[in-house]
Amino acid sequence: QMQLVESGGGLVQAGNSLRLSCTASGINFSVYAMGWFRQALGKQREFVAATSSTGRTTNYADSVKGRFTISRDNPKSTVYLQMNSLKPEDTAKYYCAGDLTWDGEVYREAADEYDYWGQGTQVTVSS
Repeated sequence: QMQLVESGGGLVQAGNSLRLSCTASGINFSVYAMGWFRQALGKQREFVAATSSTGRTTNYADSVKGRFTISRDNPKSTVYLQMNSLKPEDTAKYYCAGDLTWDGEVYREAADEYDYWGQGTQVTVSS
C-alpha cells in the first residue's frame, strides 16, 4: 500500500511562490506515475500537473502552464510542485496522487486513474 503525505502549503500573497512536497512510503516509488490535483471550496477536484514514473514526461493544466513545475526525486520517494506567480484563483487544497505503471513514460490526467491519494495541503493566495 502506498502512503502519501503532502507538505509545503500555506498562506502567501499573490505573485509569490510555494513549493509543495509529497513523500511516498510503503512502495517502490520509481514505478508510480504521480500527479497533483486541487479542489477549491465548492468546486470539483481538478487536474494540475502530472509526471511519468521516470520524470521525463510531464503535463500541466492550461491554467498553471508556465507558472507551475512538477518534478520528482525517485531516491527520495518525493514529488514536488513548484508554484510561481501565484494568483488568488490558485487557492485550493492540493492533493498528490499515485498510480502504479510499468510504462516509464506514461502520465495520468484523470483523477479516477489514480489509486492512491494523500490527505492534501491547503494553499491560500491573498490578493
